[in-house]
Amino acid sequence: MSAAGVALMLGGAGILLAASPAQAADVSYKTECIPPSISGLPPVQGTTKVQLTAPAEAKVGDTVEVVWKTVEAASSNPDVLDLEKDTVKPTGTVKVGGAASGDLPMEGPRQNPPIPKNSPMVLPDMKGTLKLEKAGEITLTPDAYNINVSKPISTDTKCSPKETVQPGATIKVTDGGGGTTTAGGTTTAGGTTVGGAAGGGAGAGGTDSGGTDSGGTTTGSSGGGNGGQTDFEGKEVSVAYACKTPIGDKNATSPVKIDAKKNGGSFDLTVKFSKSVMDSPADIPADSVKPSMEVKLGGADKGTVHVEGPTNKEPINSGDPIEIPDLTGTYKPGASGRSTLSPGVLTVMALGTTTTCTPPAGVAVSLELDTASQPGGAAGGAATGGTASAGGTDSGGGLAATGAEDNGTLRALGLVAGTAILLGGAVFTFTPWRRLRGTR
Repeated sequence: MSAAGVALMLGGAGILLAASPAQAADVSYKTECIPPSISGLPPVQGTTKVQLTAPAEAKVGDTVEVVWKTVEAASSNPDVLDLEKDTVKPTGTVKVGGAASGDLPMEGPRQNPPIPKNSPMVLPDMKGTLKLEKAGEITLTPDAYNINVSKPISTDTKCSPKETVQPGATIKVTDGGGGTTTAGGTTTAGGTTVGGAAGGGAGAGGTDSGGTDSGGTTTGSSGGGNGGQTDFEGKEVSVAYACKTPIGDKNATSPVKIDAKKNGGSFDLTVKFSKSVMDSPADIPADSVKPSMEVKLGGADKGTVHVEGPTNKEPINSGDPIEIPDLTGTYKPGASGRSTLSPGVLTVMALGTTTTCTPPAGVAVSLELDTASQPGGAAGGAATGGTASAGGTDSGGGLAATGAEDNGTLRALGLVAGTAILLGGAVFTFTPWRRLRGTR
């Protein structure tokens, strides 16, 4: 229910009154705005200028409307992407003081003209309703506000005063007594606030789990027989990726493990990312991220093996764990002998852009297999089981980022597919599908 709807319910007859001519006054205050963490942008220090409109006089029992007009927002639309029409929605709080106390939630419609990059934010007016139940002089002071942008994903910029703010309007209330009730979701009784301010941004947090570097796991016997064994579990190795994204280079570390299951003369591979969980800093649409990897071969064999995972089938809500599914593919050996498998180039497709993450040249081996050469096998550097993702067949060197020329969407998103690279802390996080499905 909207703030106005709550006011009607609380106000009995539900008539919004302007018992005397409305007053409007501008008030300016120093403000700090915190952009969404996924943007990688630092806090913005600026000045907010607000014009509050409210009746100059009213009577006890009246329900009055308060209007917040943002004459000047403290932050502009940064150099990230152009904001589309009707994608911006403000919410905020007006502090009620004097003869009453509490927080009056304010809310505006999702309504704005197109806002180009590097231009002032244009915010629609916010409104709130206040039922008056005590005589005296009531002051109204603008306080914190939140700017929500709905596309390409829902993000919030949270702005709060950095100095004492002067009242922007005063209402002289005559006759009667009692408590004061502010409609719109917050009730004050006897000066005690029940409820909270509107707004709220997507929080981000998490830990970077390293895993243990290992020389790999040696399985089976020589000659390609593997001693009759069919399942081979690799060692988890910590991989320090160097990622090239459409918004710049980032370093990130994640534990990776490669398992194999013998299938005739070939091996079905599963690459797992684990031990690192982070909450999503924003809502992520379904089917928007697609990870893949080129597993690097060594020892007797050479080349890479393509493995990939499915897209996220469901949206990932803000605050839910960000996850990457197991990557799977088929390794057809191209040489006989002891072959090694190591984490290779990770490629993440997201919203028409590509990010490549390259491991160091000396990345540890996760799995060793006794292999027997198969016709059309991997020796010589050709990827098998799929098409090699952007950049080539060997993971030893840096790859240039590829994808759509218009990367504004990804810059705004600030995260790379099912991974989350926090632009400030460069935390690489992964969690398998199966582990997280049980937590939803």
